[in-house]
Amino acid sequence: MKKILIVDDEPNIVMTLEYTFKKNNFEVFIARDGQEALEILKTQFPDVIILDIMMPLVDGFETLQQIRQNENLNHCKVIFLSAKNKESDIEKGLALGADAYLTKPFSLKKVVEQVHVLLA
Repeated sequence: MKKILIVDDEPNIVMTLEYTFKKNNFEVFIARDGQEALEILKTQFPDVIILDIMMPLVDGFETLQQIRQNENLNHCKVIFLSAKNKESDIEKGLALGADAYLTKPFSLKKVVEQVHVLLA
């Protein structure tokens, strides 16, 4: 079973994504901010991480930098899912090592498709 970590501080988004990916036979982990995500990643090695950028404590950019420095997480695919939709934000996210960058509001179908593309 594939594992996915959803990192977002917006409960409605988390619930929607969690439900969708459980329905698609994923084991789902949830973090409400980057700090919580990094704690989970000490013991869990998901196949995909869906990561918001604007969060309390540790933002998505900082979280991704720490993920990319961890050898145990080299295989992880990271998708930014953020309301930050300026070209400079998207470029920064991809430069830091994100595998994809989707903007909010988002299409659930597109998020699921993107996950399947990255895992193919």
